[in-house]
Amino acid sequence: MNKVFLFDFDSTLINEEVIDCLAAKAGVTEEVSEITSSAMAGEIDFSESLLRRVSLLAGLSVTALDEVRESITFTNGAEELISDLQARGDLVAVVSGGFTEVISPKLDTLKISRYRANSLEIIDGKLSGKVQGKIIDRQAKAEFLREIASSSGIPISDTVAIGDGANDIDMIQTAGIGVAFCAKPALIEVADRVINTRDLREVLKVI
Repeated sequence: MNKVFLFDFDSTLINEEVIDCLAAKAGVTEEVSEITSSAMAGEIDFSESLLRRVSLLAGLSVTALDEVRESITFTNGAEELISDLQARGDLVAVVSGGFTEVISPKLDTLKISRYRANSLEIIDGKLSGKVQGKIIDRQAKAEFLREIASSSGIPISDTVAIGDGANDIDMIQTAGIGVAFCAKPALIEVADRVINTRDLREVLKVI
């Protein structure tokens, strides 16, 4: 095994922000979008912003999760890049401030088994408006990177992290190479590499 590649999910591995898609289903698009933008720009704490956004989804049917999962699309080049990395023996993993209920089935199609994300509380077939367990914030993302590298016997210098927002800052700084992918200014400032073309195959050109 050569390297660890750790990807953010929303707006990195896929084109959408899942919580914004769920917000559309719940009829709270504008309210959630404002909070999302502030969080990704690093203007407000991610954990607080997540709890506020999820609370707005209270009462939404779990069928909305299925509908959103079917509607989201992989970023151009994502499937090819993941396949190439796996073929050469790299460990590919995903860490996300998004939701396991949407992410897990999508990652199955990419043969990615190592991931960590938030979990939505579901009661009687509806979202309760709460998150279960520890929130995956910027510190948790960096912790997951260190955990994967350690358990795989791969030095942190041989890790690559790819993300787009302020919630990815810590893992980008922790990784041997941190890649800002079509990213917010706050992440670009701390990244080792910057990709502005929305094609994940560009990653192999900069590492």
